[in-house]
Amino acid sequence: MSGTLWAFLPAVIAIVLALATKKVYPSLFVGILVGVLLFTKGNVMNAFSYLVMLMSEKIGSNGGILVFLVVLGVFAVLLAKSGGSKAYGEWATKRIKTKKGALLSTVALGVLIFVDDYFNCLTVGSVMRPVTDKHKISRSKLAYIIDATAAPICIIAPISSWAAAVSGFLDSDNAIVTFIMTIPFNLYAILTLFMMIVFILLKIDFGKMKKNEDIAMSTGDLLAGETELPSEDLDESTSNTGKVWMLIVPIIILIVCCVGSMIYNGFFYDWDGNMVPELQSSNIIEAFSNCDASISLGVGSLIALIITFIIYIATKALSFKDCIDSLTKGFKSMVPAILILTFAWTLSGVMGAKGGFLDAQAFVQNNMSSLAESGFATALIPSVFFIIAAGISFATGTSWGTFGILIPVATSILGTGLEVPVILSISAILAGSVFGDHVSPISDTTIMASSGAQCNHIDHVRTQLPYAGVVACIAFIAYFIAGLVMSKGMSYGAAAAITVATGIALMAIVIVFLWIRSKKKAKAE
Repeated sequence: MSGTLWAFLPAVIAIVLALATKKVYPSLFVGILVGVLLFTKGNVMNAFSYLVMLMSEKIGSNGGILVFLVVLGVFAVLLAKSGGSKAYGEWATKRIKTKKGALLSTVALGVLIFVDDYFNCLTVGSVMRPVTDKHKISRSKLAYIIDATAAPICIIAPISSWAAAVSGFLDSDNAIVTFIMTIPFNLYAILTLFMMIVFILLKIDFGKMKKNEDIAMSTGDLLAGETELPSEDLDESTSNTGKVWMLIVPIIILIVCCVGSMIYNGFFYDWDGNMVPELQSSNIIEAFSNCDASISLGVGSLIALIITFIIYIATKALSFKDCIDSLTKGFKSMVPAILILTFAWTLSGVMGAKGGFLDAQAFVQNNMSSLAESGFATALIPSVFFIIAAGISFATGTSWGTFGILIPVATSILGTGLEVPVILSISAILAGSVFGDHVSPISDTTIMASSGAQCNHIDHVRTQLPYAGVVACIAFIAYFIAGLVMSKGMSYGAAAAITVATGIALMAIVIVFLWIRSKKKAKAE
């Protein structure tokens, strides 16, 4: 079964079951079990042995992210216990007086935290949830905004963990320059941000998202009846004497410590699992690109937590006992997200998104190479790469794994230069990978967006899929047009301008259509 289309069967089973049953844990487990049974050719004992070994490996290799998750869970409890979240919510409500203002503030914060998508998802959720709750914004809408300003902003930010990952996969002396040149062509990310802001300004919602928003506004039920993922309510232990600084200061400390840890790690981490005394980078930007984000976020968040403990105890915002009690409660609040992430990582490992086990990577590389050798039309390459990247990323739940599969294929076909065909094709891979990751139920970013918003995970997937799907369809058409333009031998600047203009023009048409449709429905009601 290795290296064949069967490698994608576990993900298909997991995704279909999750969407049909709305039960994430058993769906992912069944997908994993099917995968290891395929790998061991039906040997049950060997299958369970490989399952446990792989799950242990994934937990170990992603330990930094798990530490970061737990610490953020503890932070959420601390901010609630101290009354900081409540005080900030009341302070922000006085200044952010409209629903539109609350949504735009959430977008702005998401855009500002561009260094890492995990950090973005959980920090934006913790800070903005009290504000959006006050304005009766459904948790699914909050989750969508968090998700739509996580990976999409990271993939067009030259200084981010994503930029470092893409540069590594390019394996070229011009890697960072190539990444920067892909930014104007990354239509999915650009159009997602554009559409989200315009939808907020024009008050456009549709599909299940609109139903959830209507329920939240009319009844105050922010979860719209969905309650599987959210952790226990923390309001019971909230202090009434909290101050705004009790939320702002810890969040600033967390950001500074995490960014500082990433820079330090980039200077002294040798990627063989060792911290070394010799400098591994020549400047801060290079250090940031060379860091291991998982380890850095874990270290930075732990340091920030210790500093916050000291500040809270010294100022008598919380007692020592309250701080210690928050450790277990914070861990408990993150168990659902950790469990889903562990299953999702294991499923990706079974499929072999980065090689090994069922080796989906080999299947894609072999078939893409065959397609290139068959004389496939050059003009169609960007749009085809976009579709294939979206499919792989959706099925595996990993955009980075998709980068690792398809970028080497693209560079082997088109070369590693800075020509427009190379840049456009790599951009299409990045865009398709982000789209697939954005809408996949087994994506770690999607899971963290649900957790950050304290929203039911499958409800988040179902509500944001139509929004993301609209952008993806427009991006596909624009990439097809860009491929035709590219075949005419246009310059980089002209090709970028035409591609972006085409995407925005198509998006504007769709937005006008949806706006008129929403107005007609509002009048009919």
